[in-house]
Amino acid sequence: MRNLKIDGDRLWGALMEMARIGATEKGGVCRLALTDLDREGRDLFVRWCEAAGCTVTVDRLGNIFARRPGREPDRPPVLVGSHLDSQPTGGRFDGAYGVLAGLEVVRTLNDAGIETDAPVEVVCWTNEEGSRFSPPMMGSGAFAGVFTEEEIRARPDNVTGETVGAELKRIGYAGSAPVGGREIGAYFEAHIEQGPILENEGTTIGVVTGAQGQRWYEVTVTGQEAHAGPTPMPLRRDALVGAARMIDAVNAIGNAHAPLACATCGFVTVKPNSRNTIPGEVFFTVDLRHPDDEKLAQMDRELRDRCAAIAEGAAVVVAIDDFWRFPATPFDAACVAAVRTGAEKAGHSHRDIVSGAGHDAVYLARGAPSAMVFIPCEGGISHNEIEAATPEHCAAGADVLLQAVLARAVD
Repeated sequence: MRNLKIDGDRLWGALMEMARIGATEKGGVCRLALTDLDREGRDLFVRWCEAAGCTVTVDRLGNIFARRPGREPDRPPVLVGSHLDSQPTGGRFDGAYGVLAGLEVVRTLNDAGIETDAPVEVVCWTNEEGSRFSPPMMGSGAFAGVFTEEEIRARPDNVTGETVGAELKRIGYAGSAPVGGREIGAYFEAHIEQGPILENEGTTIGVVTGAQGQRWYEVTVTGQEAHAGPTPMPLRRDALVGAARMIDAVNAIGNAHAPLACATCGFVTVKPNSRNTIPGEVFFTVDLRHPDDEKLAQMDRELRDRCAAIAEGAAVVVAIDDFWRFPATPFDAACVAAVRTGAEKAGHSHRDIVSGAGHDAVYLARGAPSAMVFIPCEGGISHNEIEAATPEHCAAGADVLLQAVLARAVD
C-alpha cells in the first residue's frame, strides 16, 4: 500500500466547502462551538460520512463518531479526527483539516476497496477551541475522563451565560451514546503546525512527538477607584498600573526561559473603564507553556513571586487563581513511528517536532496510543482569518495520515 494516495482535489474541495460555513470577509471563518453555524458544519460532516458508508453516532456531549467497519468488529477502533469549531476570527484549516483529512482517508479506503482489520472512526470533537465555552478541548477531555459530563454540560457561555448542555440540545447534538469508557486502538490527528518551523525549514511533514505543558491562570488586581483629577499621584491605588506591570512581567518570564517557553496575557477587563476614573479592578488571563514540566513549575513560581512584589509596590492586591492546566505530554512511540514511516512511504521530507499548542490528541494520549501529523501553514499564522495552507501540503499530510492509520488498522 506504499503507493496508495488520497484524492488531493477532493480533500481541498471539502475544505473549501466547509469554509463557506461561517466565512468571514478576510477569508477566514467564525464557527463558534454549538452555534447555528457549528450545527451547519456538523450537519455537512455527518452527510458526507453517511454518504461514505459510515455509521454515525453522537455522544452525550456532542462528539461525533463516523465508523467504517473492519473485519474484526469487536477490535478497538483506530480513531482519526479533530474539531470543526473555530476562533471568532479563525482560519479555514485549524481543526477542520484534521476532520476532513480523516474523512478523506475513509473515502480513499472505499475507492481502493480496502477492508481494514480494525474499524476506523472519524471523530469531530466538541469545543476544542474554548473560545465560547471554557476550558478548551471539552469533548476530548470528557472522553478521556479529565472532565465529568455534568461539569461540562453546566459550563456557561463566556459572554451570555447559556450552558453547553442547553446549546447541545438546541442545535440537536445532545446525543445518547456514553462519553468515553471504551478502548481505542490508536488515535491520529492531522493539523496545521500553527507555527513557522516547518515552513522556515522547507519541510513538509512534522512528526509530532508530544505537546508542551500548559498552565492557565485568572488574575484579579484590586485597587481603589478615585477621581482622575483631584487624586495626587503618590496616593493612588491604580489597579491598571499594577496589572500593566504584571503583564510586562509575564512577558519577561517567557523571554527568560526562551526559546522553548511561551507566556501570554490574552484577555483583559478594566473596571469601571471610565476615562476620568482611576481603575479599581483589573482582570486578566495568563497562559504559560513549556515542554519541560520542571521549567513550567519554575515559571509558575516566578509569576506568583513577581506579581506579589508588584502588588506591594503599587499598593494593590493581587489574587491568582489556577484555571486549567495539563502536563507536558509525550505521544506513543509506536504511533509516532507510524507517522514517521508514513512520511517516508509517501516520499515527503519530515522532522520531529513538539506541539506548542494544545490539541484533542493531548487528552486522548492519556488513555490511548496517540500521535499527530503537522503540515506547514503560511507564516506560521493561525487563530487568524489569514491562516493559509497549500493544497499540496494538505494532500501530503493526509497521505501520511492514511499510511499511519493503515499501520494500526491492518495486521
